[in-house]
Amino acid sequence: MNGKDSIIRTKSFKFAIRIVNLFKLLVSSHKEFVLSKQLLRSGTSIGANVREAINAQSTADFIHKLSISQKECDETLYWLELLKETDYITETEFISLNNDATELLKIIRSIIITSKNKPNS
Repeated sequence: MNGKDSIIRTKSFKFAIRIVNLFKLLVSSHKEFVLSKQLLRSGTSIGANVREAINAQSTADFIHKLSISQKECDETLYWLELLKETDYITETEFISLNNDATELLKIIRSIIITSKNKPNS
């Protein structure tokens, strides 16, 4: 595992914790169950797929798992935008989570590109 892998592992796990806490808030305070459940699934799936990628059996498997993580991250951005536009989360909450998710997405894309450009990949 190289440096970027450990960074994405740590950041995706911390992001998942934030998503779980937001889910708990949305369910308890706003009685919102549908959008928040979608957000919970995609937001926690990012880190789960990163973990799978780290334990991949080949470079192709690694790239595939990270590609799933990338898609889940983009989906999470969608649910965050929808929650903001429907007034379930504030602009401040949105900006903070959106920035974190966007950063994760950029790191994941960078790792995928680097992995694809390595010899023997």
